[in-house]
Amino acid sequence: MRTQKSIIEYGIIGLGRFGFNLATALAEAGKEVMVIDKDENKIRQIKHLVDEAFIVSSIDKETLEETGIQNCKTVIVGVSKELDISILTTLNVINMGIPRVIAKATSDEHGSILEKLGAEVIYPEKDMAFRVANKLISSKSLEFIRLNGNITITEFKLPDYLIGKTIENCNIRKDFSLTIIAIENERGTITDIKPDCVLSKNDKIILVGSDKNIMKFERIIEKKERK
Repeated sequence: MRTQKSIIEYGIIGLGRFGFNLATALAEAGKEVMVIDKDENKIRQIKHLVDEAFIVSSIDKETLEETGIQNCKTVIVGVSKELDISILTTLNVINMGIPRVIAKATSDEHGSILEKLGAEVIYPEKDMAFRVANKLISSKSLEFIRLNGNITITEFKLPDYLIGKTIENCNIRKDFSLTIIAIENERGTITDIKPDCVLSKNDKIILVGSDKNIMKFERIIEKKERK
């Protein structure tokens, strides 16, 4: 087990499909990752990628502390099928004082309990279904991230009718209650969005707002393009 008290960026408990893919993606992005699972085969498959990998017989508080997971900046609890274990594990890592705890939930009720414990909650299956549905029904949005409730961050290729207009004059906030939080183009990403910023042909705009207003904006784009 881990004895030194060095800080590690991410700890992942549970190497199901979600946990395994998350750990792989973080490790390949150059992040420090610790993984914990009961399955020796899963640990064997991933140990060459991550900084620390532990096979445990249980994930009780004492065992978790022996791995040194309390030294992680962020812990993701990927255990979700067994609700009692998911809830207890989340409670244990929160009580260790870990700065950020994220827990996977399989239902709204499950997520509500995890939130009450103090964890950030993610719903991988629901979020993936939402992303696929939006790709099927949305012809204009390039990418999107679902936030809590019905709020979405969405990326659009700049519509022709907005080319050459300033942020203030395009009236996206006034007409759609949407906020431009970033602009992407060949020069990079602009996050300091000023009212006099002029939108250009190859820009992509990143908007945040309700699903309803995002769809309203998309309908207007389609309507203007048909003219």
